[in-house]
Amino acid sequence: MFGNDNIKLISGNANRKLSEAIATALHTKLSEANVTRFSDGETWVEILDNVRGADTFVVQPTCHPANEHLMELLIIIDALKRASADRITAVMPYYGYARQDRKVSPRTPISSKLVADLVTAAGADRVLTMDLHAGQIQGFFDIPVDHLYAKPVLIEYLKERFVGDEVVVVSPDAGGAERARSFAKLLKSPMAMIDKRRVKPNESEVMHIIGDAKDKHAIIIDDIIDTAGTVVKAADALMEKGAKTVSACATHAVLSGPAIERISESVIGELIVTDSIPLNEHGIQCKKIKVLSVADFLGEAIRRIHNADSVSWLFV
Repeated sequence: MFGNDNIKLISGNANRKLSEAIATALHTKLSEANVTRFSDGETWVEILDNVRGADTFVVQPTCHPANEHLMELLIIIDALKRASADRITAVMPYYGYARQDRKVSPRTPISSKLVADLVTAAGADRVLTMDLHAGQIQGFFDIPVDHLYAKPVLIEYLKERFVGDEVVVVSPDAGGAERARSFAKLLKSPMAMIDKRRVKPNESEVMHIIGDAKDKHAIIIDDIIDTAGTVVKAADALMEKGAKTVSACATHAVLSGPAIERISESVIGELIVTDSIPLNEHGIQCKKIKVLSVADFLGEAIRRIHNADSVSWLFV
């Protein structure tokens, strides 16, 4: 039994279903809070529970619409700070702006660093996040960051789904090779990689496959699937090379623009994602998408942070 009066779990509007599931995993309930907007669009927050001296956790992925959800997070943190909360942890299952982690051309921002500064300036004492697009984002903060990976949740499902099958784990690009290698090791399977050349943002061209996918069940591993252009083209290339089936697996289902339509019409048999980002109505209706919950996983991390226990075993 977790129930502790000195911990408060607060949810923004980004993913209340996940927040409620985390609360259930912790055998507690969400604190009452009003997170609304005035007619001009300004965000208004009122914490209805007493949080003075409490260990508070704000669950808010900064997913679409990213700017609104980011402002909600910042204002909730400010409200908690001014209400004399003892410690404020920003629980960001999905860290928006993570892909803007470096200057890619002159006169461009490093927006993920700016977001880190804003969260810190708002008054957060700690950040709990999952599968950052770039690990160095942890260094953008001057406060402790617990960076979890959804891999244990995904691996458990993949082992059950492909038991007895000959699989190959595929990285969609060179940047994801380390991630794919770790999945391949746990699945005791070979690894392949897609060699691609990006033409322009959100569009890519598959060049060729490094590795053997013939007569195997290919599993494409990524951290984020946005417009799904890369993963769909990778799936086509794998099927052309003789793969039996192609599945895709990612932590964060951004699925913007034509993503759902592309996945529905693609050769991908199943897209496995987590609930770090809530699916929209079209995503929920897509029969190819399988959603795994990370609520228990995040709940255990929150419990350990609150009790000052080690969370290192979660960093798989």
